Amino acid sequence: MTRNHSIRFFSVEKLTFIYIIITSLIIIILQPGFGKSKELLNVRLLVVSAILCLAYFNSIKNWWIIRFSRFAFVGVLLVYWYPETFDINRMLPNYDHLLAELEQSIFGFQPALAFSQLCPQRWFSELLNMGYFAYYPLIIGTSMYFYLKNRKYFEYFFFTVLFSFFCYYTIYILFPTAGPQYYYQAIGLEQVNSGIFPHVGYYFDKHQELLSKCSNTGFFSQMVQNTQQVGERPTAAFPSSHVGISSLIMILIAKNRRYVLFAILAPIYLSLVAATVYIQAHYVIDVIAGLITAVAFYFLGSLVYRLFTRKFFGTSELSAVFLKRSVKVRNI
Repeated sequence: MTRNHSIRFFSVEKLTFIYIIITSLIIIILQPGFGKSKELLNVRLLVVSAILCLAYFNSIKNWWIIRFSRFAFVGVLLVYWYPETFDINRMLPNYDHLLAELEQSIFGFQPALAFSQLCPQRWFSELLNMGYFAYYPLIIGTSMYFYLKNRKYFEYFFFTVLFSFFCYYTIYILFPTAGPQYYYQAIGLEQVNSGIFPHVGYYFDKHQELLSKCSNTGFFSQMVQNTQQVGERPTAAFPSSHVGISSLIMILIAKNRRYVLFAILAPIYLSLVAATVYIQAHYVIDVIAGLITAVAFYFLGSLVYRLFTRKFFGTSELSAVFLKRSVKVRNI
């Protein structure tokens, strides 16, 4: 008697498939004759194949390590999807001049330049850089917390965060912005101080130099600068996903009534938000847009998740359990 192994995809895997389809179409449209497009599309084939293999193995052996690996895999892919936004959007003109001009019209100066000059103290710099560096530990730590404490809520939490990341990355591809640390370097501080913000067009396609910052020997300051030198790209300024995702996580923590955890993370969250402007990674406009989109993506992500778990796209194994045993998350 043969055993039937039916493959069921988790909601986050289906979401990843949709992102792959959308970005593949964008790549084909933007880069029909660009050699990099073939490489980008091949990576997508490998990702789909890996997800299929994990889902197939899980259908044979329903081990927790395989189920966990399926979530971990689509989460780790964010490390690739982020810099890839630059590989795609470098074929479009840059729009930093619009953000810098808007910033200048609102404040009369550039807060990203003035903030660090106003507060150069080492202890203050370390405090904010620590908050900025805590971004990825915040995501990983809260994900593991809910995975261990509340498996039913974890799937919703993870889906909503991943959905928001994909929304941000799609915006970054279609609206290329590099942020002050790249744009100021491109046009020169003399023009910045004069309130002149020229359109740099496709400048960042060939130039990826960061603005030279004040020498700070602090541990976290050096960690952030070293990380940026290695993994940063002139992309993803507007809206700030650092602000958006961290704000979304705080919303989701509060929604699950984890008030002690919320209180513990609140100082880190506030320093993270402030640090995005302090280290010149973002304009204030990016921060405001990050806060607004965090709320918008929370509601939109919750809606999309309900559609997924109500068999709009089919039901995953965890979703089936989730629907049977959870009432709170379904009513979000």
